[in-house]
Amino acid sequence: MTKINYTNIAVYNHDRQAFIPNQHMVVDTQTGMIIETASGNATRQACDEVVDMHGRFAMPGMMNAHTHMTDMPTYWWQNGAEKRHPDSREMCTMFAIRNMQDALAHGVTYIRNVGAEFDIDIEIKKMQEKGWIKGPKVMTSGRAFCITGGHDSDCGYEVDGVDEVRKGVRQAMKNGVDNIKMMVTGGVLKDGETPEDIQFTFEEAQAAVMEAHHKNKTAAAHAQGNAGVKEAVAAGFDTIEHAFEIDDETIAMMKAHKTTIVPTMNAMYAIYKHGQGIVPDWAQDKVITNIQKHFRSITKAVAAGIPIAMGTDAGTPFNGFQNESAYELQLYVKKAGMTPAQAIDAATINCARAMHVQNEYGQLLPGNHADFIVTDKNPAKDITVLQADKDVYQNGAQVHAQQEVAVAHKSQNPVHISAAL
Repeated sequence: MTKINYTNIAVYNHDRQAFIPNQHMVVDTQTGMIIETASGNATRQACDEVVDMHGRFAMPGMMNAHTHMTDMPTYWWQNGAEKRHPDSREMCTMFAIRNMQDALAHGVTYIRNVGAEFDIDIEIKKMQEKGWIKGPKVMTSGRAFCITGGHDSDCGYEVDGVDEVRKGVRQAMKNGVDNIKMMVTGGVLKDGETPEDIQFTFEEAQAAVMEAHHKNKTAAAHAQGNAGVKEAVAAGFDTIEHAFEIDDETIAMMKAHKTTIVPTMNAMYAIYKHGQGIVPDWAQDKVITNIQKHFRSITKAVAAGIPIAMGTDAGTPFNGFQNESAYELQLYVKKAGMTPAQAIDAATINCARAMHVQNEYGQLLPGNHADFIVTDKNPAKDITVLQADKDVYQNGAQVHAQQEVAVAHKSQNPVHISAAL
């Protein structure tokens, strides 16, 4: 057992939405838990080590509630003429391991994976828990559920009708998933459908939710057009992924159902800025049609107090597992009217609540896991601070150290911070 007292540190407080200076935090690296946080440096704990943090800023590790760990952000190339997407179990596993390493090094300590070829996220979670690979902790969904020929049908479970939905969801939970992901509407990255295209009936969607909740699992709905979002909210999904278009009635429904939105704003923005001539024209056209209404809808939801949990849709074009999570938070501030502190909450306590792990993650409190990041500057004053290199701690031990000179490992498609729309 090793107890470490991190002293002279400013610790993020969710209730006050601010970093509180002159704090200390004691962690037990054997259990990986925080055992004390308080002002000053003195502690009654018998500590093996004291680390002076020199007034730096500590916040919970970022949580990303919408990832696709088996994907790579060069999904299409040369306007679809060349497809750079892993299509074998071996390649998908390789990309998943690399993506996990990248995410952790950039401060993401917990992910919810909402669609993985071959159910690979289930095995990746086991490897991460055993310490065989480095990476964030994982909430799994396995393959997403779609209608025959529907959104994500190339790698999802195709089910039609209430009985097939029930059978499929039960089988997925038997396989070991933590969350059920259902493609309620069409989307951007499949030709021949639109975000307004409702693909599952209300009865099918409701059956999926009922089966998931019966086993105390969460349920996430890919829903983009307004009618599809309403159907998903009424069916009882815990989170709505994307939510391109919502109106006042949708807002009222979300409040009544206590629904959380996972916006994935960079999934649209990255294609908008970098996809011309690379992403197929039909996908680019759908982005251009929907991006402004998407940003307006998320702004509307933020203003109405709808909980927002950070998710990037990592694995979509130009949208990987490095600094894209931190950049997503910048979009929340610049495009959706959040304060930097609200953006921090979106990536921490709001994700923890949406994933039903708020008693263990999302805040730096005694009894929570000691997953945190440390920055030189205050992210509650400038959210772009989180895009800089930072120290990353998992289970109380440092797993990535800030470096003055960036290492040569770069993503194949880094997101470039661009001018406003």
